[in-house]
Amino acid sequence: MPYPSPPRSPSGPRRRTLLASAAGAALLVGCSSGSEDSDGGTGGSPSLAERARARAALDSAGLVERYDAVLAVHPALAVLVGPLRAEAVRHVEAFGGGSSEPTASAPSGKASPSASATAAVPGDERDALTDLAAAERALADRRAKALLDLPGELARLLASVAAAGAAHAYLLTEGAK
Repeated sequence: MPYPSPPRSPSGPRRRTLLASAAGAALLVGCSSGSEDSDGGTGGSPSLAERARARAALDSAGLVERYDAVLAVHPALAVLVGPLRAEAVRHVEAFGGGSSEPTASAPSGKASPSASATAAVPGDERDALTDLAAAERALADRRAKALLDLPGELARLLASVAAAGAAHAYLLTEGAK
């Protein structure tokens, strides 16, 4: 008597598996940065850590500006883009940026983007989401590479934010479909 074939499952990994593996890989890399000191002191020079933190804050502030520009051109995307923008604002604050940044300090949570940023936003919503996803993905990749040279706590923070950026890129890509 022949055995019944097993139920057919879709090929490829599931969304949850992809997100979990991306976040886990980033966190593992951050935890194994080679630094014995987890307080961020002697694992790297203080100036290197300060520069990396300032760069990360500026990069996140740049993402907030991109989100603001997309929202200015496509207000209908606020349901999808708004929460991701709010996370980017929290990333600016986590890296020590914040009230001095005009985009992060607007009372309503939305600052008016510069005219050049608004002009760079595609007229099509899908293209705008695709551009945002590409920006998130590129920044997450740069952060994942940069964390290898940073001391423990800052490397873990950067890994966490890089994983969040990868998840944002995924959500934006799915929203563009």
